[in-house]
Amino acid sequence: MNIDKEILLLSRMVATQSFSRQEDGTATVIYDYLAGEGADPRRSGNNVWAVSEAFDPSRPTLMLNSHHDTVKPAPSYTRDPFVPAIEDGRLYGLGSNDAGASVVSLISVFLNLRKAELPFNLLLAITAEEEVGGENGMRAFLPMLAREGITIDCAIVGEPTGMEPAVAERGLVVLDCVTPGVTGHAARGEGVNAIYRAMEDIDRLRAYEFPAVSPVLGPVGVNVTQINAGWQHNAIPDECKWVVDIRTTDAQTNEEVVEMLRSSVKWSTLTPRSTRVRASVIDDSHPLVRTVAGFGRKPFVSPTTSDMSLMYDFPSLKIGPGQSSRSHSADEYILLDEIAEGIDMYNRILTTLDTL
Repeated sequence: MNIDKEILLLSRMVATQSFSRQEDGTATVIYDYLAGEGADPRRSGNNVWAVSEAFDPSRPTLMLNSHHDTVKPAPSYTRDPFVPAIEDGRLYGLGSNDAGASVVSLISVFLNLRKAELPFNLLLAITAEEEVGGENGMRAFLPMLAREGITIDCAIVGEPTGMEPAVAERGLVVLDCVTPGVTGHAARGEGVNAIYRAMEDIDRLRAYEFPAVSPVLGPVGVNVTQINAGWQHNAIPDECKWVVDIRTTDAQTNEEVVEMLRSSVKWSTLTPRSTRVRASVIDDSHPLVRTVAGFGRKPFVSPTTSDMSLMYDFPSLKIGPGQSSRSHSADEYILLDEIAEGIDMYNRILTTLDTL
């Protein structure tokens, strides 16, 4: 398979700084590439999208999505992260693995199939701000599509999974907790120690059992990850602040989880930073899952979070070239063979899929 054009596009992306919320350059690179290929792209902020040529609103629509923003390079890089280099069958550079390889593979397949007679529409969406869950990425893109009158029926989300299908992700809620006390002199044993009250409530959270357990994702994970109280050794602290990391599932909504934990504590106030990062599960019987499994690919539960968490109203499957272990690492790279495999597998999925 000749992938020279895909390698050139990925090299241009690597050479263009695209930190989250600063992706204007790569959005332009992608838009210009699609325009040069006759795909009639559109741009909304730094989100670039296009639809198949015979787009018909009466047919179901499959979204092909990946992101073109990156994290900042790790201090331990030994190479210039913005200089794409091909060595020993690898393309090095920031964003090459996460998620540039998925971007160029999905673009390649979209261009190949955009005029094909498929039983569904294709919508290519290369979006921004995925790494930070930003307000101008998928969170803005999906409402924009709705205003355009476009409904998404399901999605393939391109992320480095070794082309194995991730059928589920956990959601995330972070709670900022405040426990009050009454200050007093430690030597006199006066006051009410906010730390002790916080410890009581933490024990309640640790012992709490949720009424339902997800058959796919298992139990909700609750962990206290930060705690801070007191200002000097001889004063009883009148406030204790602590943070809880919660990995949610599809058995309860994020809002339900928050309310259940609030009802379980006695002293503390629990405030979620956000409830928008939700668990995502696609059923084993979905045509996308059955099609990919038919190629011998084994479904798994992803330990990482992606824009799947924002796709509340339709099922999504995460699958893409590269390895998650290389993401956000120094001297990031993608194997050229992985790009070729990604293009081939995406093409096989879309040409085999006969229904959504």
